[in-house]
Amino acid sequence: MRDAVSILTSSTAPHHSETHLLRRIHRQSFLEPNFSKPTLQLSTSSQCLASPRWNGGQNTLTYQSEMASKITRKGDFEDFLMIVETSISAGMKPSEFLEFVSSDKMAKWIVKMSNEGNLITAVEKLFNGAQKLGVAPLRLLDGIAMEALISECRRLLDCGEKEQILSLLETLSGFQIPIQKLVDEAEIINTCISGRDPTAAIRYVQNFAHSEVLVCSIILEYGKRRELVSAMTAFEAYNQSLGSPSQVVYRTVIDVCGLCGNYLKPRAIFEELLTRNITPNIYVFNSLMNVNAHDLSYTLDIFKKMEELGVSADIITHNILLKSCRITGKVELAQSIYEKMQKLESVGALKLDVFTYSTMIEVFADAKMWKLALQIKQDMETRGVIPNAITWSSLINACANAGLVEQAIKLFDEMLQAGVMPNSRCFNAILHAFVDTCQFDRAFRSFQCWKDSGFQLRITVDARKKLNKLVKDDLMNVSLGHFSSSTVNVPFKPTTSTYNILMKACGSNYHRAKELMEEMKNAGLSPDHISWSILISICGDLGNVTGAIQILRSMREVGVEPDVIAYTTAIKICVEHKNPKLAFMLFGEMKKYHIKPNVVTYRTLLRARSRYGSLDEVQQCLAVYQDMRKSGYKPNDYYLKQLIEEWCEGVIENERSKNVQDQYNKADSGSRSVLLEKVAEHLKDKNAENICIDIRGLSKVEARIVVLAVLRKIREKYTRGSLLKDDVFIIVGHQRFSGEVSKDDHGVREAVSLLLQNHLGLQVFAAGKDVNIDSEGPRASKSEEAGIPKSPSRRPVVLQRLRVTKESLNHWLQRKAISLD
Repeated sequence: MRDAVSILTSSTAPHHSETHLLRRIHRQSFLEPNFSKPTLQLSTSSQCLASPRWNGGQNTLTYQSEMASKITRKGDFEDFLMIVETSISAGMKPSEFLEFVSSDKMAKWIVKMSNEGNLITAVEKLFNGAQKLGVAPLRLLDGIAMEALISECRRLLDCGEKEQILSLLETLSGFQIPIQKLVDEAEIINTCISGRDPTAAIRYVQNFAHSEVLVCSIILEYGKRRELVSAMTAFEAYNQSLGSPSQVVYRTVIDVCGLCGNYLKPRAIFEELLTRNITPNIYVFNSLMNVNAHDLSYTLDIFKKMEELGVSADIITHNILLKSCRITGKVELAQSIYEKMQKLESVGALKLDVFTYSTMIEVFADAKMWKLALQIKQDMETRGVIPNAITWSSLINACANAGLVEQAIKLFDEMLQAGVMPNSRCFNAILHAFVDTCQFDRAFRSFQCWKDSGFQLRITVDARKKLNKLVKDDLMNVSLGHFSSSTVNVPFKPTTSTYNILMKACGSNYHRAKELMEEMKNAGLSPDHISWSILISICGDLGNVTGAIQILRSMREVGVEPDVIAYTTAIKICVEHKNPKLAFMLFGEMKKYHIKPNVVTYRTLLRARSRYGSLDEVQQCLAVYQDMRKSGYKPNDYYLKQLIEEWCEGVIENERSKNVQDQYNKADSGSRSVLLEKVAEHLKDKNAENICIDIRGLSKVEARIVVLAVLRKIREKYTRGSLLKDDVFIIVGHQRFSGEVSKDDHGVREAVSLLLQNHLGLQVFAAGKDVNIDSEGPRASKSEEAGIPKSPSRRPVVLQRLRVTKESLNHWLQRKAISLD
């Protein structure tokens, strides 16, 4: 203790700071708790620690209390904690020292540490020390101190210091500080989402007990923004931190994948759950089926998997099955499922709801089976299920699709009498029925009447509050609270689809359609791709191709990117007005902007020409054909084959050969798709010097067309100045190990030889049997370089080839050039 006293009395020693004094007292207090009465003469820097005397244990506590009070005024809380620990050892209660930590002192300390850039480290040290002393850190943050901390969080947020504020909030959350009081959680989450930083968003929400709900909201918000990559990053980050998967989060991410148009990712997520021996719950199954509803086969497989895993299907599951049948047009299967659902309801296993009946009505509406749709309505009434707006709109649509305009109007009136607020789909269905039945004037009159007078809706007192909400959700600005009568006038609010239907009713009246588009803009609506496509189509009907293309170009000028419908409409106009060059130019523009063509686009382009004149035109058309097949669409092979045959037969210009070809066509049609692929492959600009025609596996007619196509290609390149330098080889088949040649190969060989020698006057010879193809050989033969495919076997393959001499081909080309001149 004497050492401690001597240190305290060395007032002239500048290195004896307050911190050194405190630490020495802290050490000695545990050895000698009872102090004598020394007289302290401290330096100026240590005057705040001075106390006249210590009189026993109580005086010791009093002295240290005074020291603690003076230190907190200066904001040296680390030294303060040392004194607190010493005093507790001397008998002071931790709660008594909280009197010396006032809110204003804590607030000043927070500001000081923030200015020095050490707030997070200082808070961690202070709160750790407080916890060791048995003091809850939250008790140090009260009143002004909490406001100072809130201000600091606001400053960090406004300055964009995302990492700093997240680290601070994580530190405070670790000490059980309610961080939701410091900053609005939605603001932090939105900042992370807007900055496309899903990892930071997950870091923040993990500090809350309801983190699962917040993670789902983050993933869903990314889904609404169509940012699937960020949504998956948030999903994976949360799963890694959680350890065990949350099926609520799994369900959300599956829904978001569907929202972003990715139905394959949910399948992979589902397989991942099964791999981890986790049985998905009914909600995950329903989301997976709903996302893949367009694939009926997969949806049924998932339904069977549910049954295998013992997961009971609910009404939502069955409704999704009906939805899948509706999308894929499987009416009979939908009826079968509906009947099974009725049986389950009869035994109490299911309760059919309004969505069940509405979906079945839509199934029959799409199939134009309006009588069965009305029968479903009777089933609903029998079961006591009240139709909603979707049900009524589906019924109206069923009659409208069947052309039953009066029946559709009757249902609309029944809907109003039932007190159900009609949605825009109801009005559009009636207008569409007018247009389909060519009642254009009636469509415009009804539209104007609805706009001017609205419609009378029957309403009961009990349904008034509910209807107010429906009006609000439907964006119809009318309040029903002050009405006391049983009916109310509700204004009509058209949509973009409404105006699109009326634009179709304009026929070829371009100016009327343009006026409707302007009226649409004045009503606060934006014309969509369909609006512009209709305008383009009207120009086409008037024969104004230039105007149609100008409208297509103007879409980008107003901020609307043309879609496949707009481009296809413009391409169709070009084809109809005999401008295939412009049509293919627009197709190339679609590729440039990564717009995927649909089946109508491809079929329109393949019919762009009634005959082909040049190699470039054939290559262009065959490229479209191959692209169509790769996209999964089935082209019209027969029509294209006829054009290709006609173009190929242009090599032979005498009627006798044409008759021979006609006889071949009648005798052997072959596989058109294989032939067209073969022609397309041989017409590509490759192997320009070594030409090898592979006709193995083709019929006589197909072999003839392929050979003539290559000769037509050679002729056109010759007219452009490209001379033939080598012989042309034709692979007609391969010889069997016994030395025999198949009858089919022999017949094709004879037919090709006859064509080349007799009709074209070319010299044709057997090329020999010396082709040796080894799949693992280090060198390739000349034949391989010419495009002859390798055999998977190491045994030499003996090919039957024909050789057309370059001399005879050049002579033939010269004769053709002279005849063309």
